[in-house]
Amino acid sequence: MRWPRRQPLPERIAMPQSTLLPSAGYLVGGAVRDLLAGRTARDFDWLVPDPGAEALRTATVLGATAFELDPVRGHWRVVKGATTLDYTPLTGSLEADLRARDFTVNALAADREGRLVDPVGGRADLRARRLRMTSETALAADPLRPLRGVRLSATRGLTFDDATRRAVARIARAQHQGQRPLPAWERVRDELELILADPSAARGLVLADELGLLAVVLPELTACRGVDQGGLHHFDVLRHSLEALHRLVTGFPDAGLEVRWATLLHDIGKAETREVGDDGRVRFHGHAERGRELAEAALTRLRLPQATVRRVGALVRYHMQPLPGSERAARRFVHRRRTLLPDLLQLMIADREAARGPLASEPLRQTYRIAVSRVLAILAETPPPAPLLSGDEVMTLLGIDAGPRVGEALQLVQEAHAVGDIATAEDAAALLERYAAAQGWPVRRAGARPGADAGPHPDVD
Repeated sequence: MRWPRRQPLPERIAMPQSTLLPSAGYLVGGAVRDLLAGRTARDFDWLVPDPGAEALRTATVLGATAFELDPVRGHWRVVKGATTLDYTPLTGSLEADLRARDFTVNALAADREGRLVDPVGGRADLRARRLRMTSETALAADPLRPLRGVRLSATRGLTFDDATRRAVARIARAQHQGQRPLPAWERVRDELELILADPSAARGLVLADELGLLAVVLPELTACRGVDQGGLHHFDVLRHSLEALHRLVTGFPDAGLEVRWATLLHDIGKAETREVGDDGRVRFHGHAERGRELAEAALTRLRLPQATVRRVGALVRYHMQPLPGSERAARRFVHRRRTLLPDLLQLMIADREAARGPLASEPLRQTYRIAVSRVLAILAETPPPAPLLSGDEVMTLLGIDAGPRVGEALQLVQEAHAVGDIATAEDAAALLERYAAAQGWPVRRAGARPGADAGPHPDVD
């Protein structure tokens, strides 16, 4: 939210419910910033004389569990639903603690009555929508702080002042050159996902790139800078990827993090696969396969769950699938990619909408929209019924042992059923007998239809 010009922010904030208040101490940091800006706060950081006692008391009141998060610092945490309360020892000077924080808008405190403590002008900076470091020493004290600044700028609508912008760029350059330590990858992941989840995700990543931080945390993506594409594209691969993310977030505001990651990373295989043919055309043979490998490696480094890594990798791998031009082809598409839908469609649409090169045209986009609508209509139908044949029935029918061919046969039957080529178990059996003969499978016997006593069959070489 924005405030009218010349209207100062209040000198106190509305504190959380009394059950969340410690017996003594100060609320500090982001919760004060957000409450002052009229936003809902979910994470509360308290500086208190006795963190353990306060955490245990609050946990008892809320019916939650308290645990010691950092024994060295004496840091305790209580989690109740979406609310997190952290308790850190209040030692030494409150003002010194605030001055050691990263940005002035985070160097705010409030006592139990909501009265503000603001030693570095955070309230004025918040009103001006300005993101200013408390000092470059404080900014560099934690290697994550520059990236956190990008996240605050993107998600809170704050603009770096010139000195802070230059300091962030210096730290990023030193991190990229190995002269400063990198933050833990888990912490990088958390900041990146907060950026990706926001409506301003693309703007935040553009800012990270401008400051040199994107090269630190996602070098696979910045390797795409300057990789020209031609054809449907008028941006290089890096700019196109960020534009595609913007199209996804604006076109599908409820898109989940998995498809946001996949959209950001969908073309990172192009930097290694770019070729220019004798005809002068640029091609990227195998870029989706290579992109999958690079995306999975990057997300594994960022410590994302393996299920997420695999799904993002699959979305990247299949984002170049041609959309079907007929209902039958659409049914096959849905059957093959059902587990990735609708995320895959959202990625494909964002990719196409971000393409505005000389070969892009409104008729092509309209054809694309018709194909998408056809797929969505089939996806909305009732899922296919139970399989027509079981694995055991396939082995009996063809006289083959358990193995990859059974799975291949079942997949053939399921797809033929999905597109409407077969409707009964008898149809499936006939299809498999023709397929096995065409493939030259050395079946031992054939012709045993499901549910029928076919009698003995001679061995087949």
